Amino acid sequence: MENRADRPRPASLADLFISFTLLALQGFGGVVAVVQRELVERKRWLTQEEFLEEWSVAQSMPGPNVVNMSMMIGARYFGLPGALAAMGGMLLIPLLVALGLASLYGEFSSYPQVAGALRGMAAVAAGLIAATGVKLAAALKSHPLPLPLTLGFALLGLIFMALLHLPMLATLIGIGGLSCVLTYRRLKP
Repeated sequence: MENRADRPRPASLADLFISFTLLALQGFGGVVAVVQRELVERKRWLTQEEFLEEWSVAQSMPGPNVVNMSMMIGARYFGLPGALAAMGGMLLIPLLVALGLASLYGEFSSYPQVAGALRGMAAVAAGLIAATGVKLAAALKSHPLPLPLTLGFALLGLIFMALLHLPMLATLIGIGGLSCVLTYRRLKP
């Protein structure tokens, strides 16, 4: 396994800011696929397992998952200034783009072509998220819980939220708590 000290890392706060700005500008409606490809496969700042761990924590925190993750990665390499630089990269230019697009949408929202384009973008974003889920599932092989059990937890989470309309927090605490307890028992010597 590659040592963390031997892997590439961001060169500076500016590198963090620019890298996360470019990541944010590549994604529309869901950037996790882009972030995983960039940080794990291209830049190699994280391993696949580290990405999954960071992403899991980012999802459990309030706020946008990818912004949470950017702050954790920035903090990993440069502390608080790194967290702020990475977060700024994720938010500044995309915020300006979103404000510009909101102005345009306000002007042209009554056109059916605009509604159709937005539906098409939503479908692409859903496909990217599904593809990332499939790609990240390979890391489950090294998880202490058996694969059928982890897939069962995922299916149970889907049923609780999509079919039974239970709150995400209750689902996360229930299924997440149970899976954490079972994993801890498996890891305990």
